[in-house]
Amino acid sequence: MTVVLYIVGIILFLIGISISIALHELGHLTPAKKFGVKVTHYMVGFGPTLFSFRRGETEYGIKAFPLGGFIAMPGMYPPEEATKARHETAAAAQKGGTAAGPNAALDSTDNETSGRLGDGTDDGAAAPLRRDRKKRKGRLFEDTMADARGFSNQEIEPGEEHRTFYALSVPKRLVVMFSGPLVNLVLGILIMAISLLGIGVITPTTTVQTVVECAVPASEAQQRPASEQNTCRDDDQLTPAWEAGIKPGDEITSIAGVETKDWDQLSSVIKDHAGERVDVDFIRDGQAHTVTVPIIATERPKVDGAGKTVLNPDGTPQTETQGFFGVGPVQERQSLPLDEFPGAVWDQVSGVFHAILTLPVKLVDIGEVAVGTKDRDAEGLVGMVGVGRIAGEIVSTDQIDVVDKAQMGLGMLGSLNIFLFAFNMIPLLPLDGGHIAVGLYEGARRRINRWRGRGLVGPFDTAKLLPLTYVCIGLMLCMTALLVYVDLVKPITLDAIFNSGG
Repeated sequence: MTVVLYIVGIILFLIGISISIALHELGHLTPAKKFGVKVTHYMVGFGPTLFSFRRGETEYGIKAFPLGGFIAMPGMYPPEEATKARHETAAAAQKGGTAAGPNAALDSTDNETSGRLGDGTDDGAAAPLRRDRKKRKGRLFEDTMADARGFSNQEIEPGEEHRTFYALSVPKRLVVMFSGPLVNLVLGILIMAISLLGIGVITPTTTVQTVVECAVPASEAQQRPASEQNTCRDDDQLTPAWEAGIKPGDEITSIAGVETKDWDQLSSVIKDHAGERVDVDFIRDGQAHTVTVPIIATERPKVDGAGKTVLNPDGTPQTETQGFFGVGPVQERQSLPLDEFPGAVWDQVSGVFHAILTLPVKLVDIGEVAVGTKDRDAEGLVGMVGVGRIAGEIVSTDQIDVVDKAQMGLGMLGSLNIFLFAFNMIPLLPLDGGHIAVGLYEGARRRINRWRGRGLVGPFDTAKLLPLTYVCIGLMLCMTALLVYVDLVKPITLDAIFNSGG
């Protein structure tokens, strides 16, 4: 049964990925069709096609490997003549002449440049040699660029040039490319809302769950044997709560005259009144009670903003003096306050962007794990295979209830969508952010040319960026292969995540 549930978890994860990718591509498809672009393919996944159908001019389908997707729009790589035509027409008009051919304006410019490059003794003979040298140097990728342009524009029928991607205005191109990542961002936020606002989060309340009998300074507790960690000695100081007769089930309503609406506020008031006698108001069996107690000033482990213990250079916990009352809270699942939700979203999104910015460092760590010189960090980088394994463990484990399983699954899917948004915004081709960067560059270039009186210019020749695109694709493939290897050989387990506090 456990194996079956493990497989079910992986399948649910793949379904979640596929839906996220499908909606991402739908984000591109909808505005593209709205703007009249000819979309020939809408595919979820890569590899062999498992299922497809045609509606109108678009083929919709599902491929074998649900780890990506695409829509095909003619004109992602503009024809070379399209990148020059407007510029040449504008240049000819500016000179007051008529271009005799498609390269007339460029030829005149080249001739002027040749005269400038001559030294006055060879009548410019050095210039053709230099141009030939540049041409030879650029032939390495010329065929590849030509193939990319040809493949990109092969489904453009005569008279359909206006329906290509490059024929769109820059704002419309930006809308088409940004809409895909935007869908993932919105989807991630919606999933977070279902998880945090709908299901809720485990929250400590002001109702007492446990009452601690004695207060032992942290430095002394560290020196006691493990068998005495949960027991009191005769000379140990009793806690104020124990001496005052506080019992499990009591609801503390105020301390030192400060109303305690939540556990964080209750803890803060106690810490701030170390060594003082204060009134504690609480409700027991519907009746209000008040006791006056001395808050103990004691050494407690110091924690950071994330709730983790701060360590000294030698690995021992740092301590600080703070007030201690001696109660533990009842934990209840409560909806996250609506005014705290934007902060939770910001923490998630900014955390993902920070992880992407530090990706090179994390990949170095993964490389060290792969060669066996470093242990796997439960809070480190994990690939799709690793996430799938964790999803299988979540569904198959009997250590957490169904609601917690659902919430953990939603949390993984929400994080995945926000990661897809952030990763696709990296300004490098072939990612959406690369196309957005090209569009912004082209828009700026057009404005500058208009300001300088040069008129309109053709679309930027994205085929020129193919060498950089291939480098990016190669790096992503290497990263994927490395993560797959480490996720298979040294996987992150659910127990490791729990033990790390993740």
